[in-house]
Amino acid sequence: MKKIVYSLMLMGALVVAGCGGGTKTNEVDVDLINNPKSAEGYDNTTKVPVMTFDQDLHDFGRLSEGENISFSFHFRNTGSADLIISGCSATCGCTVASFPKERIAPGGDGYITVSFNSSGKRGQQYQEVTVLSNAQPARSKLKITAQVGY
Repeated sequence: MKKIVYSLMLMGALVVAGCGGGTKTNEVDVDLINNPKSAEGYDNTTKVPVMTFDQDLHDFGRLSEGENISFSFHFRNTGSADLIISGCSATCGCTVASFPKERIAPGGDGYITVSFNSSGKRGQQYQEVTVLSNAQPARSKLKITAQVGY
């Protein structure tokens, strides 16, 4: 019985020692995280980035199965603070997105390129890419459609 108790205590100590001992990566400066929404509504004095897309939907039209195609969605930072895109995630593994890793100053612009692989796909396709950033709102959706196969 003592061996079991000592074993459990040792495992607990190892778990506690392993938590929080590592270094953190991808830390964002606290001053970059601004949420102007409060119980009273919006605080218009807080400087925030705003991500404005020329379009958020692109139709590739008709494709042959197996085609790899891409489209670049143009956006502009129409807010008053630096824009930082932290990631893009797609609804399917057939769709991937690349995005700028550097800060985009107010008035600056950039592109998010969405690539679609139609291998193994047939019929009408609809995919979404969620863009995560420090903008207000923090999530933006980009959509692509295609008709695969004739």
